Amino acid sequence: MSPSRVAAIALRIVRQIARDRRTLALIFVVPAVVMALVGASFPESAGSGVLSYLAPALLAAMALFFAFILTGVSFLRERTQGTLERLMASPVRQEEVVLGYLFGFSLFALVQSFVVLLFTIYVLDINYSGALWQIIVFQVIVTLGSVNLGIFVSTYARNEFQVTQFIPLVIMPQLFLSGVLWPVAQMPRYLQWASDFLPLTYAVRGLREVMLEGRGLKDVPLELGVLLAFAVSMSALGAATLRRG
Repeated sequence: MSPSRVAAIALRIVRQIARDRRTLALIFVVPAVVMALVGASFPESAGSGVLSYLAPALLAAMALFFAFILTGVSFLRERTQGTLERLMASPVRQEEVVLGYLFGFSLFALVQSFVVLLFTIYVLDINYSGALWQIIVFQVIVTLGSVNLGIFVSTYARNEFQVTQFIPLVIMPQLFLSGVLWPVAQMPRYLQWASDFLPLTYAVRGLREVMLEGRGLKDVPLELGVLLAFAVSMSALGAATLRRG
């Protein structure tokens, strides 16, 4: 594997998105607007106990949602414009392509995740117990896994309509079954079993333990391990499903 090839692909992605000023503005503005609406929906106060309890789940869910949309649509555009096909026809290896796209897209996905996180903490003024840097590390891991998921899923889409149809298929079940809306323990047994296979379940659980219970990253090894394994496996599957020519 050539680090220079990976860096070249990532740099091209960064330059391409950075040149699109409207897209760049939306990357910053949309997450803040969404979280502002979330805060406004709690009339008692932004830093209320309810919102503080929901904040970890919202951070994980927003990281998954924004990263998946950004990556899925952008990666599909690479295919429809023929850029990906030209790369795959070159001596560049499949894993180099996936890693290049991962690093390129992750920069902007992380920007959106950080906007959500910082807006939630400093503007909505939620109460949390864990160290901020540990929350950031956890959020980074969730975002990287979501970017890899977006790359993998978009390899099966041929147009933007198909990408958007993956949202209810991939994102919505996780929102309903991972504890974002209601506790997993109150769900039927078969849904609890299904939630054990969803990465967002571990993201929500881990962030709640860090933010609400004041635990450190060393106290959530299962959640971190599952999320890291998910990110690696999605990257490997994305490389395996790319077709040359």
